Amino acid sequence: MTKLKVSSSPHINDKDTASGIMLDVIIALIPATVAGAIIFGFYSLIVVAVCVGTCVLSEYFYNYLLKKPQTIKDLSAVVTGILLGLNLPPLVPLYVPIIGSVFAIIIVKMLFGGIGKNFANPAITARIFLVLSFGAIMTHFVNPVDYSQGFFKGFFGKFSMTDATASSTPLTDGNFNLLDLFIGSTEGCIGETSAAALLLGGIYLCVKRVIDFRLPLVIFAVMAAFAFIFSGDITAVLPSLLSGGLILGAIFMATDYATSPNTVRGLIIYGIFIAVINSILREFSPMAEGISYAILLGNIITPIIDKYIYPKKFGEIRQNDKE
Repeated sequence: MTKLKVSSSPHINDKDTASGIMLDVIIALIPATVAGAIIFGFYSLIVVAVCVGTCVLSEYFYNYLLKKPQTIKDLSAVVTGILLGLNLPPLVPLYVPIIGSVFAIIIVKMLFGGIGKNFANPAITARIFLVLSFGAIMTHFVNPVDYSQGFFKGFFGKFSMTDATASSTPLTDGNFNLLDLFIGSTEGCIGETSAAALLLGGIYLCVKRVIDFRLPLVIFAVMAAFAFIFSGDITAVLPSLLSGGLILGAIFMATDYATSPNTVRGLIIYGIFIAVINSILREFSPMAEGISYAILLGNIITPIIDKYIYPKKFGEIRQNDKE
């Protein structure tokens, strides 16, 4: 007689794992990280590395001290570290990324139960915390590295804010060149300036089906519409999309599984909400950029979206079928 194996659900297992998904995100972030290092110099790599190291150590010691199972192998702390690093100015003092990384992991992630249970994206929330805490430092942007005197002197030439002249971002001063915006040779945070590198990583995530391509597209489309409405000029659309960290936020942070809706309709509403809030902040607030705040607010309303927009229950009988 054939023996039947009886087990509890789930009976269908997905081949994707948390660590596998996070590894794909890390791979997708490599082009933006490399581009940031080339554009702003070697110190920007140190900033990202400090963020990653602090995030991993924070999660390790939290689990160790509270005698919980170690979770650093799922690589989510590494992803948080890279994302936070890419959201920081190129020459930020190292105590800033250390404080931000501890806040992201301990306060935003681990105190709410760890991966998948955080109410907001840790990197986004930590960046906002740092902007509120160190406003002058977090808005101190510098010009890209000058390689005219040689690669070595350019790449390794800047290690503190005193080594470079402060500058404004394209959204702040309105001075931009589309090619510079696409390549990334403009002022801004480490990982937000190169649209080409970010889009390359986004394409990889879409091909691997790690993210739903419809969410970034909705955000871009609504942002484009508002850019045209507010300016009345079609030529204002591309600069609006290519600047201010919009691509980094839309592809890599708004798509966070734990903090975004679970249905396609929910994702569309969520994307529209983020784009509308970001457009309003850009146009009517003192801030030139508001994508971080827009995503955080989107994270907060996600439970409300999921409460009222949910998939059809398996085996549910429609009213017409009863008649």
